Amino acid sequence: MLFSFECKHFTTCPFAGVLQVSGMRVYTSGDVEAVNGTDVRLKCTFDSSNKSLSSIAVSECNHPLIQPKEEVIFHYQQKPYPPLDGIFKKRISWAGDIMGSDASIILREVKFIYNGTYTCQVTNPPDVHGPVGEIRLRVVKTGEHERFD
Repeated sequence: MLFSFECKHFTTCPFAGVLQVSGMRVYTSGDVEAVNGTDVRLKCTFDSSNKSLSSIAVSECNHPLIQPKEEVIFHYQQKPYPPLDGIFKKRISWAGDIMGSDASIILREVKFIYNGTYTCQVTNPPDVHGPVGEIRLRVVKTGEHERFD
């Protein structure tokens, strides 16, 4: 493995003499509801002041409501690294397009244990600081929230 990453939120503060960069902007779909057993796209897009996208690194993390373990999904140097074990093994895929500023993923056949907050962090040096995008996923039973108009 080239590197490891822990899913934590970092804050930064500028110091005198440090070059300020405009930073990364990350946009997500916010609250998402998915029917148990279906596929769902967790949308994450970004803007970077650095127009070269060759050094982009993406980390997607799950902060589950039930299980204490976090799962991490990477995209690094133009290649996705899906999890090799855990609850998302063979159930998550990269759906983004880095050149199109898209860092989305797809969860396959979602289960109730997938409920939780997912974070999307994108870095593109020198744009390494910026907000972490959050998506709150709620898995529901089939037809639980159908509307009849």
